Amino acid sequence: MDSSHLKPLTVTGAIITVSSTRKPETDTSGKTLIDLLSAAEIEVTHYAVVPDDQERISAEVRVALSHANCVIVTGGTGLTSDDVTIEAVAPLLEKTIDGFGELFRLKSYDEIGTAAILSRAIAGVVGGRVVFCIPGSTKAVTLAAREIIIPEIRHILTHAGAGQR
Repeated sequence: MDSSHLKPLTVTGAIITVSSTRKPETDTSGKTLIDLLSAAEIEVTHYAVVPDDQERISAEVRVALSHANCVIVTGGTGLTSDDVTIEAVAPLLEKTIDGFGELFRLKSYDEIGTAAILSRAIAGVVGGRVVFCIPGSTKAVTLAAREIIIPEIRHILTHAGAGQR
């Protein structure tokens, strides 16, 4: 990557796990994300577990955006009637990063085959900050964080204008 496209900025992370059954002590996906971000020297400044409820999810994303410039929402991205993360987050996005979902599904295809089409993973920008919505499995969060989010987060935030705040 051309480093002239990167501005010096501090990346702060927020993790929101969407689940009606997990608690912080049983949230292996959230813990995995915290560990991966911390290992990449990204401080996690906000963490929450919220139920599969559209209003609660969007309210928590708004709170997270006031604490961090990289918000990762895990869970609730599938096709069941309880999966409302995309419906809660998409209206908040000022710009979408379509390539994120496309690349995530491509990389998922290598691991799980055609079942990758069931993922509605998305990303977008809100006020110079970025929000990622990814599936809730530990395997999915590891793939998204390690192979896409962490390598590109500074590049994304530079273009999104986060360094101008």
